[in-house]
Amino acid sequence: MVAFSPRALPRQLVRRRIYVPWTQIPEGEMVELPGRGSTYVTDTPGPTPDSPTIVLLHALGCTGLLTWFPAIRPLSQRFRVVTLDQRWHGRGIQSESFSLVDCADDVAALAEVLDLREVIVAGYSMGSIVAQRTWRQHPDLVRGLVLCATTDRFRNTPAERLFLAGVEVSMAGARGVSRSRTAVHASRLVGEAVGVFKGDMHDWVLSEFRRTSPWAIGQALAALSRHHSRPWLGRIDVPTAVVVNQRDRVIPTARQLALARMIPGATVHDVDAGHAGCVLESEKFVPALLEAAATVDARRRAAAG
Repeated sequence: MVAFSPRALPRQLVRRRIYVPWTQIPEGEMVELPGRGSTYVTDTPGPTPDSPTIVLLHALGCTGLLTWFPAIRPLSQRFRVVTLDQRWHGRGIQSESFSLVDCADDVAALAEVLDLREVIVAGYSMGSIVAQRTWRQHPDLVRGLVLCATTDRFRNTPAERLFLAGVEVSMAGARGVSRSRTAVHASRLVGEAVGVFKGDMHDWVLSEFRRTSPWAIGQALAALSRHHSRPWLGRIDVPTAVVVNQRDRVIPTARQLALARMIPGATVHDVDAGHAGCVLESEKFVPALLEAAATVDARRRAAAG
């Protein structure tokens, strides 16, 4: 376990009682997915050996721990909690190309290795896109979905389409940039922008950011630009909860609500937070996440019963 002193946290976080697990962050290990590669996984037990399992999928440019560390301990009061670094992120699988289809298959492969059955899959931003695809590609595995800060597609406006098309073109031959001084400097600036973290916590956050290259982020963004789940969202037949960030400027709130309306029976759980609310406003986000996950689990149990 990685320990942090509460004195290392800035005063505003202590005053807001942010859900930062300053006593410990779960340790993980590299797990081999046969025929696919190795990825970094944390596996936090629930209160009992038969606790339901929730698999957490992280946001673009992050790692499993970096997106979810405020939520792991609270969730473990009810669930076995599993995180992984998705391919090309953190210590995730390195491959010749990046695709959301492969990311969803990685989740299923990890479930096989860990002997997970009938799991709830939760995703944040990019992770919620992968969660959608995991249900579509492996419906026998997924028994519930928690989709946070999500959408059914990008490129909704001419500006988005132009920007994302440019990303695809500019990233096509740019693999070498991942090791350049410019890329390293950019990655450092991103980490330092999370200015609310100080001391040991800041160093850990920065090190997690540095694990993913700007080039890899660009490739993942290009893949996200091609995602379009609207034609099949209405066929989702497992309990689903949608956590909606009310001040999100990356994925507008209206788009998140529109997705929720497309999924039969989906519940909506509002959070007064921006797109980075999973960490920077976790005192608001984590309670909504817990409510959403508990709702999905209760509906799953009722359906099974």
